Amino acid sequence: MLMRTDPFREIDRLAEQFFGTTSRPAVMHLDAYRDGEWFYAAFDLPGVDPDSIDCTVERNVLTVRAERRRAAGDNVELVAAERPMGTFSRQLFLGDTLDADRLEAGYDNGVLTLRIPIAERAKPRRISVTAGGNGHRKQINA
Repeated sequence: MLMRTDPFREIDRLAEQFFGTTSRPAVMHLDAYRDGEWFYAAFDLPGVDPDSIDCTVERNVLTVRAERRRAAGDNVELVAAERPMGTFSRQLFLGDTLDADRLEAGYDNGVLTLRIPIAERAKPRRISVTAGGNGHRKQINA
């Protein structure tokens, strides 16, 4: 039998249960970074069934929702309950520099990774500039 006497841990557990309901989704942690011509967002979702993950994009808002459930059954006796359960949600505002129409998602080892290409209009490009009135052209990076 496990014994615990930390009252603050119980308060934390109750707060996580309260904030992890469907009406008030708990937050999921993420890392976001750019690598070359791709933007990545990696969400920690250990123990989440991939079928419960829902990713939507509306205009420039990306919403990720997922649900983690406890094991249930007639003979299941809960001895300790410290892992947050319930519905988790996170919204990201995508800039105009990202091409949300070509977003890719993958779930591996408890991590949901979204891969979003940088939009063509946001990539650096060369612009021809005419110098003076003699028609000589010079290229510069914009």
